Amino acid sequence: MDRTLGIGDLSRLTGVPVRTIRFYCDEGMLAARRSSGGHRRFDPDAVERLSLIRRMRALGLGLPTIITVLTGERSLDEAVAAERAVLDTELAALSWRRASLRAVELADPAERAARLELLAHAPGPAARDHLVEFWTHSARDKVSPEILEALVGLAVPDTPAEPTPDQVIAFAEMITLTGGIALAHKLRTRERVNSAEILDEGGLMLGVGEAYAMAAPALVAGDIPAPGPALDRFVEAHAYARGRHGDTPEFRRHLYRELRRDQDPHIDRYWDLYTEVTGTFVTLGRGQTWLLTALGDSLGTERRAS
Repeated sequence: MDRTLGIGDLSRLTGVPVRTIRFYCDEGMLAARRSSGGHRRFDPDAVERLSLIRRMRALGLGLPTIITVLTGERSLDEAVAAERAVLDTELAALSWRRASLRAVELADPAERAARLELLAHAPGPAARDHLVEFWTHSARDKVSPEILEALVGLAVPDTPAEPTPDQVIAFAEMITLTGGIALAHKLRTRERVNSAEILDEGGLMLGVGEAYAMAAPALVAGDIPAPGPALDRFVEAHAYARGRHGDTPEFRRHLYRELRRDQDPHIDRYWDLYTEVTGTFVTLGRGQTWLLTALGDSLGTERRAS
């Protein structure tokens, strides 16, 4: 008894048009044999296979992806996950574009040309890569890959899944700031000075990171910068990295002068923008400013005591 199905039967059982079944056969997605009269005949399992193809097509999977599932090159779960990842990327780009368009709409007519120019520096979610490159270039030759990864994680905000116009503008301004010639020149100049004195950049980052963590509760509470354990750890980390022995008034005065030279309004603005993007108030920049202010206060206290 012949249990094979003709192409018309297969079409009625699955709801797939005959011309589409022919196309799938020609693409090697569906096996068929020829009858003595030259007509296509299909085994019963073609019903389930064709139904699977139809369901995958309904999900929007492309033919190359479907073929990899049918041939066993990858599982359906893997194919679906890969397709979803592509859609996530596309949706992120669309969300960014929508927020950018809205940012232009919200600008005063006189400011729209400048707003367009600013947003051109951050055309999409990949704008984050520019900031990663900036911080990576600033520290990659001085610290271990693990410390560098941690630094980038703290210094570069993630791209919001559904950014607001203000977040897109902030991202664009961050890229503009870090790409500026003036800031790059100052950083290179200070890098040459610091590299001659700092012997252990990685150890310094770890120690300063501990000091930031100790100062964080005071930052959150809005406390005025003041000497204490966080400042002591901050000074200790700098002293160790510079090969100095002990925390002395002389070293504190030297450290204060050097760190003041590292201050730059562009970097201060960067951390304000970081907060606009993330909503995070406690940042590396604010930690540095708080501790530097506390250091200056400790020197003032000592001068008054003397």
